[in-house]
Amino acid sequence: MLVGIPKEIKNHEYRVGLLPAGVRELVHHGHQVIVEKDAGGGVGFDDAAYEKAGASVLSAPEEIFARAELLVKVKEPQASERAMLREAQTLFTYLHLAPDLPQTKELLQSGATCIAYETVTDAQGRLPLLAPMSEVAGRMSVQAGAMCLEKSHGGSGILLGGVPGTHQARVLVIGGGVVGQNAAQMAVGMGARVTIIDRSLNVLKSLDQHFGNRVQTLYSTHDAIIEETQKADLVIGAALVPGAAAPKLVTKAMLKKMRPGSVMVDVAIDQGGCFETSRATTHDDPIYLVDGIVHYCVANMPGAVAKTSTAALSNTTLPFVLELANRGVEVALVANRYLRQGLNVYRGHVTHPLVSEAHNMEYRPPESLFPA
Repeated sequence: MLVGIPKEIKNHEYRVGLLPAGVRELVHHGHQVIVEKDAGGGVGFDDAAYEKAGASVLSAPEEIFARAELLVKVKEPQASERAMLREAQTLFTYLHLAPDLPQTKELLQSGATCIAYETVTDAQGRLPLLAPMSEVAGRMSVQAGAMCLEKSHGGSGILLGGVPGTHQARVLVIGGGVVGQNAAQMAVGMGARVTIIDRSLNVLKSLDQHFGNRVQTLYSTHDAIIEETQKADLVIGAALVPGAAAPKLVTKAMLKKMRPGSVMVDVAIDQGGCFETSRATTHDDPIYLVDGIVHYCVANMPGAVAKTSTAALSNTTLPFVLELANRGVEVALVANRYLRQGLNVYRGHVTHPLVSEAHNMEYRPPESLFPA
């Protein structure tokens, strides 16, 4: 199979779909790999490293999209990239389609097969290709929040861990999954007072066993969120419904009861955000204020730590890339039901129920569309 790795073009996105080691694995299995010029420069791998691994380096994205049978990316295709997708081509990347109608429509129009990292599952029902970036984003959320609490960024001027004789900052984490646990770990390590809210008692029990009395765990209710946001200096939005738009758990009305200079970091922004006042921002312009509350809603947070993020992502995506290339896309999707959960769009059809529900589009089960 001919596998293509374009250079990412989203704002301040330095990650790359595959490292040279992954290219070498594909070539070892008899596949061809084409890489766009400078695709790996942001993570410290020049074109020569990819050529040494067996790839051909091409100068223009149009060449990659025109030739590749399987495109391996990191972020959702931007408008110019979606225009180059074609029928019988497969795209393997993060998509986050539920809150993004324009992208969904254009992927359907392209006729391409689109597999989303964030909805691929495993035998335990986990999201193995989302988890590494959730770990990174969860840890980064506290770093970003600590920065935003500084007066120069509009914050209240409180240090997360305080110093002897002063108050520690209060951190509220909404959602106790991978993002939430990693955010809590960082916040606890920086000396903050941490509360985690989740609606799963099993998750809360697990967090309690993991953190002990270093965090407060609370069952998620509307009243609990209202009460805790009023106390918090930093709120981390970490709620996720896999494949669906994120639930809006903090309303605009709640902001009026929060302390001015408090900070909200919405890690769920790729799925539309879990704060009513969230809108996607970029690394160039990451923050804005609503009613005196600082919002940090960067849609590709892990792109800022591209070396760590790309290594972590490649470790998990490479086995799936190899399976798609070795077996062929349709055979791999039929044979591997966990990979099939990642199929969001197939040749003009919506094949994920939550994407269908979000956009009121017809849902076609993948099994009904594959050749016998």
